[in-house]
Amino acid sequence: MKISRRHLFQAGLTAGAGSLLLPGSARAEKATNPKRPRGIVFLVSDGMSQGILPMTEALSQQVRGKGTTWWNLLSESGVVHGLMDTPSSNSLVTDSAAASTAWSAGKRVPNGQICVDANGKTLESIGETLVKQGAKLGLVSTARITHATPAGFATQSPNRDDEDFIAPQFLNRAEILLGGGAAHFDAKKRQDGKDVFSDYEKAGYEVFRSRDEMLNAKSGKLLGLFWDGHLPYTLDRNHSKAMQKKVPTLAEMSEVALQRFLSSSEPFLLQIEGARIDHAAHANDVGSILRDQMAFDDAVAKVITLLAERDDILVVMTSDHGNANPALNGTGVRYRKTNEHFERIAGLKVSHEALFAELKKKKPATQDFLKMAREAFGFDFRTEEAEVLLDSISGREVLEWSHQHNNPPGILGQIVGNHTGTGWTGVSHTADPTQLTAFGPGAENFAGLVKNDAVRDRFLNLLFG
Repeated sequence: MKISRRHLFQAGLTAGAGSLLLPGSARAEKATNPKRPRGIVFLVSDGMSQGILPMTEALSQQVRGKGTTWWNLLSESGVVHGLMDTPSSNSLVTDSAAASTAWSAGKRVPNGQICVDANGKTLESIGETLVKQGAKLGLVSTARITHATPAGFATQSPNRDDEDFIAPQFLNRAEILLGGGAAHFDAKKRQDGKDVFSDYEKAGYEVFRSRDEMLNAKSGKLLGLFWDGHLPYTLDRNHSKAMQKKVPTLAEMSEVALQRFLSSSEPFLLQIEGARIDHAAHANDVGSILRDQMAFDDAVAKVITLLAERDDILVVMTSDHGNANPALNGTGVRYRKTNEHFERIAGLKVSHEALFAELKKKKPATQDFLKMAREAFGFDFRTEEAEVLLDSISGREVLEWSHQHNNPPGILGQIVGNHTGTGWTGVSHTADPTQLTAFGPGAENFAGLVKNDAVRDRFLNLLFG
């Protein structure tokens, strides 16, 4: 499918010959294609299983009247495609800490550890290597910036959950830090009472806590944290003016970071993570996962817009692992009700996370919950569906043969799936390889099956030879 000229314009792409204008592409106006890039943009749709891309494309066409950038890159000339091989050192199924470490340190480690191997040896992160080479690192995420994926590129910890320990380590290893996780920098909320924000300010970082402050920032070194924990789901942000005022989109954070790196001459690596895709998969939350994937895709489009006149930047897009393998199932006789069921996803108004928080606070009776569900999802739950979910939330035993789904997120995901035609294999990460897409100088290094622990050397060889 070709994207429309309107979509090309909105994405900041050229409409010439109906193709995307990609950095380093043979179709770009500049004929030169340097042997290696000056900078690399590494976009990570955390926890994205293969079924997410076509469902996001369908939802975007339905609610926005245009397709998605990543989907269209799959058929674009000059774009390289492959698969990322994702195991950790102690499991066929990786977690994000081990996956990010493999990319960053070039070695597979046990799940739960960040740049620390099975023997307790500290490994050099790619962020530390970049500093030694006079290059810059930027980290942008919709998770806490101290969370596994961004942390793996600049810090070390034998325990990924020790985020108070991780927070100070970014200092002078990453030039730009944008995302959530303010509580781990705030003296009033850290267990040790240390004012980590002040340490960054003293080191020359411009520190801010709101979207407007970010958009008006002047410094080249930035620490912008917009929520105490992970940033809100896009689905919840879209329905809250207060969140929209305080929290920037992933595309906005990506633009601020990339513009700063493009304005200087130093080599750089910018990691951009759509983290809440993974969290929505754990929650079996189809509304949140597709809205956050659309937000990630907007960041991809923004990156292409900013690079449209350049041929010296490599862009690599992938995921660290699959999660719960969401997919659209055919429904009805000869699958004739599939579209009707899928279209209900557009009416979902509340993330499962926000709904569970409300249920915990109100502890509603069944009839009250049925009214809440109607408002949140746009369709009616059956009484027995409501009862089994409330029983699971309260800790009462319910009849569920799948161990993966015998929990409130798994049960709610199945109920919503009955109405939307979507299904999940579980609530945990999966072993399947992930989509890998690259364009720009050096993209050919990411064709075929790429092991996650090979990424570090390929990035460094491309940047420094």
